[in-house]
Amino acid sequence: MNYLAHAYLSFGDSEILTGNLIADHVKGKLALDKYPEKIKQGIILHRRIDEYTDQHPATKRASIYFKPQYGLYANPIIDCLYDHYLANDPKLFTSESELLKYTQETYNKALLQEAYFPEKFASYFPHMCEHNWLYNYRTMPGIKRSLVGLNRRAIHMPDSQNAYETFVTHYYILAQCYYEFIDDVIKFVKIELSK
Repeated sequence: MNYLAHAYLSFGDSEILTGNLIADHVKGKLALDKYPEKIKQGIILHRRIDEYTDQHPATKRASIYFKPQYGLYANPIIDCLYDHYLANDPKLFTSESELLKYTQETYNKALLQEAYFPEKFASYFPHMCEHNWLYNYRTMPGIKRSLVGLNRRAIHMPDSQNAYETFVTHYYILAQCYYEFIDDVIKFVKIELSK
């Protein structure tokens, strides 16, 4: 899952949310020790969500379309695409304005824990807010930019243009994978948070 899904799966808790958003910049078990308990819980939750997502049958099926060209980058591509479908999921966001409101609330909640942002995350978080990445996953140009951003960060990943074209070509099949997955991951996270 990508930023929007990790935010959504924090269920409104600002500390869990922060951990969930910054987790990719926190490496190893020792690094966890400098965070408060609930931010640490969010970081661990992010890792568990990623493991669960990668192993889910719907994700494995979706990745078939990307593996021949993108290999190990197929799953990060699917993560971006799941955010697109989530942003357009009428069960989760009944309108564009509801999604927009949600994204602003999410940035504000994360800012409450700004002191715990890792340096790299802190450097691009203002850009994320200014250009409203979470909202823009909703649009086709937004998801195209997200894939370009992934390509920029993953230096060995082939150019993202073909990934975008594959997404457009198989849009409804990939949407079906998302819909098979989303209820399962929501249940999984609720169980994880209740432990």
